[in-house]
Amino acid sequence: MNTGIAARLDRIGRDGRFVIVPMDHGITLGAVRGLKDIEGTIDAVTRGGADAVLTQKGIASRVHPNKNGAGYIVHLNASTTIGPDANDKRMTGTVEEAIRAGADAVSFHINVGSDHEPDQITDLAEVCSRADKFGMPVLAMSYARGPGVDEHDAESLGHAVRLAEEVGADVVKTAYSGDADSFEHVVESTRLPVVIAGGAPEGDEATLDAVSGAMDAGAAGVSIGRSVFQHENPEAIARAVSGVVHDDLSAEDALDEAGLSVKI
Repeated sequence: MNTGIAARLDRIGRDGRFVIVPMDHGITLGAVRGLKDIEGTIDAVTRGGADAVLTQKGIASRVHPNKNGAGYIVHLNASTTIGPDANDKRMTGTVEEAIRAGADAVSFHINVGSDHEPDQITDLAEVCSRADKFGMPVLAMSYARGPGVDEHDAESLGHAVRLAEEVGADVVKTAYSGDADSFEHVVESTRLPVVIAGGAPEGDEATLDAVSGAMDAGAAGVSIGRSVFQHENPEAIARAVSGVVHDDLSAEDALDEAGLSVKI
């Protein structure tokens, strides 16, 4: 790892742990709740303890004045839910454009097991090679997705995270397998820091239980979008997630300290 990558990783995390809130969903889903006033949402989640936020390059001017010193990641590919194939992620930016947008890192999504895997492997490898020349970290969003693929199978997820390391990524994001025991295999499949995705919101307790289980398995943190930016109190849920990741709180204690009620 070169000095620039190490320095920039410190800007998007703390002590090797990461609380990232991706908000690149405007291309995928449109201007959904939490993204219309993205300035207010960014301000809230970073006040709550998010280490970094992530968007597409065109939103950069709305990010910087509101991120309260947090890190910034620019995402480099996308698809839409109304297009012909949501797994067919296409390039939306370059490493150079991310640098001009003031990014501390770039991210790239790959669906391992999909019909588009070959092209996405090529594109991710190129992004990693280009980013390394500039000392720019790459967060690979490496999912197990495709015909007949179980998106939460630990073996498939382990393959996905290992692929990210093999092509040169610096941090890898993937789905949570559902329990700490099976997720240990995923974490052990790579030497990269592994962060978990959030997926569709299932409630505060479910979110924090997943974060806690992943951390128990050796994960390095989270990259959770909708469960945070669409929350009725984004600052509070970001604080709760940060409590689990950075302060080793239990899910229940983190929710309590963030002022979020735990259902009995």
